Amino acid sequence: MAHVTEQESKPPGLKLQILEAVLIAIVLLLQYLLWIAEDGVRQTYALRVSIQAQTEENAILNERNQALEADIKDMKNGLTAIEERARTEMGMIRPDETFYRILEQPLPTPLADSGKPGSPLPKPPVATAKPHGQPVNRPAAPIKRPAAKPATPALKPPAHDVIPD
Repeated sequence: MAHVTEQESKPPGLKLQILEAVLIAIVLLLQYLLWIAEDGVRQTYALRVSIQAQTEENAILNERNQALEADIKDMKNGLTAIEERARTEMGMIRPDETFYRILEQPLPTPLADSGKPGSPLPKPPVATAKPHGQPVNRPAAPIKRPAAKPATPALKPPAHDVIPD
């Protein structure tokens, strides 16, 4: 019979336990790197979301740029775009036109019904003068301009209703 040494007499389970512990440590390290680390799945997902948001923002800005380019071309080519802008942004009118200002009256809001018959309805708001010479809300009144030369592209600012101090 052969002699059995002390190393051979140890159960083989100790080597397997060490190997299992090392493999578990490697798996845990790889899972950490995959899910939690900087270059992991979370960071990749966050980057995809930010790319999607940036793509949408770029599309909106691209549409805005195209609209601005069209405005620039219109303004370079003719007076129609300039006249339209003067009318909408500055309220200018031609000398042979009549300017009408239409003010909308707000609808009265009904008071909470107290349950009593014959309860009065609220009174509509009354237009009052505003401080520092600001315009007063009045019903539309035509501003008559004297007939001048034939229609010219020159525009003038409209007159404003102002109450002097």
